[in-house]
Amino acid sequence: MRIASAHSYEATIDVLQRRQVDLSDMQTRLTSGKRLLKASDDPAAAARAERALAAELRSDTSQRSVDASKVIMSQTESALGDAGDLLQQLREALVASGNATYTDAERSQLAGAMIGMRQQLLGVANRSDGSGSYLFGGQGSSQPPFVDSPTPVGVQFIGTSGQLQTASDTALPLSSDGVAGWLNASTGNGVFVTQSATNSVSGAPITGAWIDAGSVTDPSALFPVADTGYRVHFTSSTTYDIESYSVSSPATPPTVESSGAYQSGKAISLHGMSVTVTGTPTTGDQFNVAPSTPTLSVFDTIDAAIAELKTLNRTPAQRAQSTADRLRDIDSSMASLNLARSITGGALNLIDSETTRLGTQKLAAQTERSNAEDLDLPQALSEFQNQQTGYEAALKSYSMVQKMSLFQYISG
Repeated sequence: MRIASAHSYEATIDVLQRRQVDLSDMQTRLTSGKRLLKASDDPAAAARAERALAAELRSDTSQRSVDASKVIMSQTESALGDAGDLLQQLREALVASGNATYTDAERSQLAGAMIGMRQQLLGVANRSDGSGSYLFGGQGSSQPPFVDSPTPVGVQFIGTSGQLQTASDTALPLSSDGVAGWLNASTGNGVFVTQSATNSVSGAPITGAWIDAGSVTDPSALFPVADTGYRVHFTSSTTYDIESYSVSSPATPPTVESSGAYQSGKAISLHGMSVTVTGTPTTGDQFNVAPSTPTLSVFDTIDAAIAELKTLNRTPAQRAQSTADRLRDIDSSMASLNLARSITGGALNLIDSETTRLGTQKLAAQTERSNAEDLDLPQALSEFQNQQTGYEAALKSYSMVQKMSLFQYISG
């Protein structure tokens, strides 16, 4: 078979050009570190890489939401800590006000200090998140959610109760419900609330005795009938000689549940509850016991304490009742804010877990994308060296073939 020199040259040039293209392509892959330079290189792998990239971008978007929630919840936790410190100072002031040696003027000075603490507490409740919203604004508010109105209205929530959250795939909080934490503490001891009532005979406030917050002795016996609670009523043969007490429902006519001889400081039991009346009640003095409700406002509690501290000429029993009631309510408000702080702490823990999950998810997506499109560098370097060696051999063979002509043979 005869092979023309021109054909041989063309074939060799074609091979050299293909090898140059392959070598250039491998150099580009080595430079970029990518096995896939275009989708046509490997359509299936390109589709895998695209899906992995989409998952990676979703993880980044979710992480931004998680970061935003973490900032808000960290600020909220700090604000609730500040509120707890202020309430503790208020509690200490209330304890001090119960000192029997204090004068009305000194108690009025304590009331002035408590007014300042109240304003600080209101500032904490209306604390901004730094981006135009408010930490305790519920479902969003463009203005401070708590408005201070003159007594008897007091501090009111004007936002929308609830909570803002991130997208459904993370569902992390972006605000806190101001109503739940600040205005919905449980009255009384959390199960029932005791309260001094007016004297049934004179209609005047009770001046000689006070009742404590009470305790639960038998949870299964609490309020067996759906009523409004009970009333402890005192009777005696003379004004100051108390003989007995009776416990009845406040219905008309009242139904007597139990009765007994009164002794100051001795517990009175009724339907799984125990309350203690101290002092010297007069005939007609009465105290109410009702189921607890989640309606206690921390600001109303402070306002009541301030008003009572400013009241002059109270009897020791009235001061004792006021101190006991307000301490009980402050403790309940502190418990409510501590619960809100615990919920916030739980949200921060959830945020940390979500951050870990998203990090793992993003790493898995990055790994999948790398497996689909990244270059195996050792293998690529080996292939590049082989192609380079082949190209060099092709050049040498072409050079040798170029010299093999009849004219060169004759001249040689």
